[in-house]
Parts: sequence; C-alpha cells; structure tokens
Amino acid sequence: MRAVVPVLTVVAVIVAIWYAAAVWLNAPWARDMAARQDRELGAAELVVDTWSQDKPKLPAPHQVVTELWDTTVEKSVTSKRSLVYHAWVTLSATLAGFGLGTALGFALAVGIVYIRVMDMSVMPWVIASQTIPILAIAPMIIVVLNAVGVSGLLPKAVISMYLSFFPVVVGMVKGLRSPSAMQLDQMRTWNATSAQEFVKLRLPSSMPYLFASLKIAMAASLVGAIVGELPTGAVAGLGARLLAGSYYGQTIQIWSALFMAAAVAAAMVGLIGVLQRVTLRRMGLDR
Repeated sequence: MRAVVPVLTVVAVIVAIWYAAAVWLNAPWARDMAARQDRELGAAELVVDTWSQDKPKLPAPHQVVTELWDTTVEKSVTSKRSLVYHAWVTLSATLAGFGLGTALGFALAVGIVYIRVMDMSVMPWVIASQTIPILAIAPMIIVVLNAVGVSGLLPKAVISMYLSFFPVVVGMVKGLRSPSAMQLDQMRTWNATSAQEFVKLRLPSSMPYLFASLKIAMAASLVGAIVGELPTGAVAGLGARLLAGSYYGQTIQIWSALFMAAAVAAAMVGLIGVLQRVTLRRMGLDR
C-alpha cells in the first residue's frame, strides 16, 4: 500500500485537473450553442455539456476510456477500426527499426571504442545527426526510398532506426569504456587478447548501460514509426489514426490513439526491463 497510494494519489490529481481543463476549454462552445438556442446554461448543465461533446477541444477522461474500450474490446482485432490492429501495424515497424537501430548502434559503439579514427570522426557526426528534426528528414527518407522502389514497412523502419540507434551508441560507448584501468591491466597481465578482453570484461560491464539505452531506444523507435506514417498518408497504424482524427476534428480518436501508443511503449519497455533483470541476475550483476 505504501507504494500504491502515492501513485493513485498522483493519478487522481491528474484526472481531476484533466476534468477541470475539459470544462474550461469546452465551455465557450457550450455557451455559444446555448446562446444560439436562446437559453442559459446552469453550472451543472455546463459541466455535463462540456464532458459529453462529440468533438471537444479536450475530451474528458471517461470519453477517452470509452473510445479505447470500443476500439479494442468491442471491435475485432482484424477490423480496420480496431486500435489493436493499428497498434500492431505500428509495432511491426517499431520492432524492425528497433532491431536495425540496435545493431547499428552496437556496431558503431564497438568501432568508436576500439578505433581511434572512428572515435574522432564518427562520434561527432552521430551527435550532429540528432540535431536534424525528424519531421524534416522523414519525408526525405520516404521520397528517396520510394524513388528506388522501396515502400511499405521498410521506410518506417528506417525512420525508427534513425531515432533509436543514437541512445544505443552513447550507452554502449559509455558501457564498453566503464572498466577501470586496473581491470584492463589485469586482463593484459593474463595475456588476454582483444577479443577475450571484449567478451570477458568490456561486454559484461556494458550490460547495465545497454539495457538502459534499449529502453530509451524502444520509446524513440515507436515515435519514429508513428512519424513515418504521417508523410505517407498511411491508412493503417497509430499515426494514420492520429492523421485521420486531425483531418476530421475527432479529438477523442486522437487521444485514444495517443494512449494506445503510450500503452504499447510501456509494454515494450517493461519487457526490456524483465529481460534486464533476468540477464543481470544470471550474470551476477543484480540481486
């Protein structure tokens, strides 16, 4: 209870502020409609109206929950109106981009640690690459890949990879360099080769850094997959739901897609956390 009560308290405060904000933002529309009908709204009527509008500026929490229930539980997972279906489309690109980004980040980190030229030349470019807004580069990637006949899942995966490889590079470089000088000298005393030093010392020492980076990379990869769906005019995926909701002013649909994206990200990060505890425990690095 000591762990649950503070969390529930924070959630309750957020929900209360959300409901109050819904009244504040949706009240002008409710008053305008009442004035056109030549009637006045009491305080209770105003609250009820602002919490039940079809296209509110800010939907009330119960409206978002109802939309989530209708589009997940009430709809078949194969239906184009199911958020589960759209979440799977986005998750497919996310996992592909996450895998590519992890592999690229790991390879670059090893090269940066062991090759001084890469450390001096590649690392600054890796950092500079993240200064380019993803909303600017995503359409360029889509256009270039479509020009060479590549479409579908891969362009979105490439955009996800672009966002996810950076935390892996930074985390792994830090992790591979975490062994102390005394530990490295001990390996040399044992006449260990570079490969043995990497496998027996540097790689195990980098595991905590790697898993922390993977959690960030997974969240970034999901953002990349959603952004990648926007310039393509996709008809499936959470990005497509956001796009359709913005076109037709369906704010409830937009918020439900955002919450589904947050749930997917939380599930994936939680899965990485489980793998982290199991791996580090087996390696004797965690209790």
